[in-house]
Amino acid sequence: MIDRPLARFESIGEDEVAVACDVVRGGVLSAYIGASGPGFLGGPNVRRFESEAARHFGVEHAIAVNSWTSGLIAAVGAISLDPGDEVITTPWTMAATATAILHWNGIPVFADIDPQTFNICPRNVERLITSRTRAIMAVDIFGQSANMAALRKLADKYQLALLSDTAQAPGARVGDSYAGTLADIGGFSLNYHKHIHCGEGGVLVTNDDRLAQRLRLIRNHAEAVVDTDDPLELANMLGFNFRMGEIEAAIASIQLSKLARRVESRQRIARQLNDGLAGLRGLTTPTVAEGATHVYYVYGVTLDIDCLDVSREAIAAALRAEGAPVFEGYQNLHLLPLFRNKIAYGSKGFPWSSSYCSNDIQYGPGLCPVAEELHGKTFLGLNLCMHEFPTEDVQLVIEAFRKVWNAMGEELCPKAGDRVNQAADF
Repeated sequence: MIDRPLARFESIGEDEVAVACDVVRGGVLSAYIGASGPGFLGGPNVRRFESEAARHFGVEHAIAVNSWTSGLIAAVGAISLDPGDEVITTPWTMAATATAILHWNGIPVFADIDPQTFNICPRNVERLITSRTRAIMAVDIFGQSANMAALRKLADKYQLALLSDTAQAPGARVGDSYAGTLADIGGFSLNYHKHIHCGEGGVLVTNDDRLAQRLRLIRNHAEAVVDTDDPLELANMLGFNFRMGEIEAAIASIQLSKLARRVESRQRIARQLNDGLAGLRGLTTPTVAEGATHVYYVYGVTLDIDCLDVSREAIAAALRAEGAPVFEGYQNLHLLPLFRNKIAYGSKGFPWSSSYCSNDIQYGPGLCPVAEELHGKTFLGLNLCMHEFPTEDVQLVIEAFRKVWNAMGEELCPKAGDRVNQAADF
């Protein structure tokens, strides 16, 4: 049994402290001006981080923002989405992926996921394409890329924009390319438990000059900067203050330099878990797509409940009682009250109830059966992003799993209920 709290993941060191202090001593915490001119692109640390990120990920443009939610909103706006346009995405993601679509009065459409990678399934995407479909937004969930080659074929076939929410997978690769760079617009989260961490932040990546400029405009008060009477170029040029500060940018630069080591550490943890959990009846360790790598924001396993003849809840409770910090299920956005009731802007069902929404979009149980089965019955996760997981702690987690599996068929951890809440706080 793990009888002590697992060490919290600590990613901030003296390097980050030093650069933050340098910024404060310099007195320039932000240098943006919401108008045309030198200040439109921000201060030196923002521009330096953007240059380093573009070079690291092998793209033409990197655009820093104050959160990845801001980045998603900017990305959806940059493709000139019109009210009522449909964007196909996954239900297994943070709500911001879908609410970024709603922000522009677009309509999220949820496609079911692959039962092995947990990423959006291209076959299910194609079934949902209609005359109103404008884009596909993939999510590289838990640390590996969605099947971007298949999604790109669909995007080209149906003339759709392709977006990539790579919040959880910076550093993952598909062949020689980084996850997040295979879409028209992609990008990464920089919030406190991500692989690159500056408190709150995000960075968009693209190889398209026009999209990059639109992203920069949406980030920084576009309506006060755009100098054109072309209606097409004015589309969605309602700008925001999505600007990253100088302290965050300076810290992000240091964190970016540590990304490769962080990825290697997570992959080491996953290899040890794979080896240690191999052979456990009814348990499947993470599947990594051929030609791709995984950076393990979450280490996700699936349970064959029929084979085990024990509920996931009982197994999870027993594991937590042993000190293993597992969680059950993930999240199905199509089951959230916002979507099931179609209540977003005001109380009258806008945008679904508007004349812009020409298709009858339905949400609720049964829409994404694979995602629902995983969430409700078969998925267990370990948040590798939350703990340091040195080799000895990984071994303790493995021993907890093996102890629970050895007890399978007997009463699982008779005193588990007394310790579940305490274990869940680890």
